[in-house]
Amino acid sequence: MARRSIAVSLATITFLSLLIAWTGPAEGQNPRVYVVEITGTISSVTVETVNEALATATASSSPLVLAIDTPGGTLDATFDIIDAIERSSVPVIGYVTPAGARAWSAGTFILVSTHIAAMAPRTIIGSAQPVTVGPTGGATPVTDSKIINALTEFITVRAKQHGRNDTAAREFITSNLNLDADKAEAFGVVEYLANDTRELLTLVDGVNTTTTTGPYTLRTANAEIITVAPSIRILVLRTLADPVVASLLLFIGLYWLIFGVTSPGHGSEVGGAVLLIAGLIGLGVLGVNLGGLVLIAIGAALLVAELYSPGFGALGTGGFIAIVLGSLLLFSTGPLIIAQDALFQLFLVLLIAPIGFGAFFLFAAYKVVEVRRRKPMGWSMIGELAEAVDDLEPGTEGFVIYQGELWKAIAKTPVKRGEKVRITAKEGPVLRVSAGTADQRDVSTTSKEFGLSS
Repeated sequence: MARRSIAVSLATITFLSLLIAWTGPAEGQNPRVYVVEITGTISSVTVETVNEALATATASSSPLVLAIDTPGGTLDATFDIIDAIERSSVPVIGYVTPAGARAWSAGTFILVSTHIAAMAPRTIIGSAQPVTVGPTGGATPVTDSKIINALTEFITVRAKQHGRNDTAAREFITSNLNLDADKAEAFGVVEYLANDTRELLTLVDGVNTTTTTGPYTLRTANAEIITVAPSIRILVLRTLADPVVASLLLFIGLYWLIFGVTSPGHGSEVGGAVLLIAGLIGLGVLGVNLGGLVLIAIGAALLVAELYSPGFGALGTGGFIAIVLGSLLLFSTGPLIIAQDALFQLFLVLLIAPIGFGAFFLFAAYKVVEVRRRKPMGWSMIGELAEAVDDLEPGTEGFVIYQGELWKAIAKTPVKRGEKVRITAKEGPVLRVSAGTADQRDVSTTSKEFGLSS
């Protein structure tokens, strides 16, 4: 009955959580516009951030504003973001903001590729010549004509597609041209200048543009502005992608793994493997989805191994952490929407969060029950082999290792360090051992310990 009640409770909570997450809050009467910040270096994390925000905007057929303030980033990530923009069924508005921001290099490519481009006062775009970054952090401009010509054609095609100045677009790469907001508008690189997002939405109200699904007319004058904050998945990825964090994870994980292999029994190999994979994901060696799958597979294997080991130790803890981390990387819970429905989201978080903790404690409780059902440790270890850590003399205490644990032991016969010994009895925290592999048991001592009559 207890098991059935727990199962019914978990199923009910899960069903209600999914139902609320599916239905969501009631839509307001006014149209919506979603805003996501594109700040810092453009990387794979930025790609995931844009994809999440774009999926949210697409679900309600609302425009998405990219609030850009970046010094640049990787070409692969830039191309992925531009591909997402060009595949979008809703308009994507590029807006360099706040005042004093810049959209250099990768930021320029993204801005030129958006359906509508705008800038705030005292912002700058340009300097789009590609560079290579060395291991010490120094940047070297790329002068290979093959790369320069390819990127130049790429940006000019996007500029022409949206009716923008393709000559200026070309100069961004070939001459590292930089333009402030006033010059960018005067030269036809951007369409609008706006002091803030609300002013921008007023300016673009009624503008017609074209997406993958056809013509789209913006109705944004009185639209509700919804800021899309990074989801938990994005925050985890952002932390892992930090160069310092990724390098530390890789370094510590490698040494833990080496220590665990050379000195088994401490659980270091488990922690080392998890940290090593997390570091490889952060450095981009392992893809996010592949890395998440690997972590979940390792976590599942560790939890299965834990079922055959006593107690809830390193294997179970490492497995639980690996599965949680892998799930966060593999499955998106959707971005956090900062809007009028904040109370609903707080309720949703408070409802769903206990499920994860409940699952953890349910597993821990199961392990406690399992351990209690096993025969006593002292009885099960009689007749097992251990390894002497010290030279043992008859009648004197020394130490032996049994299943990775250090035990006090008294030998009946002399034993050299490193030799295998057979456990013959257990007296509290002290083991009685014999040299060699003879299967002898001191039944009278064991019986006394467990309250049995001899």
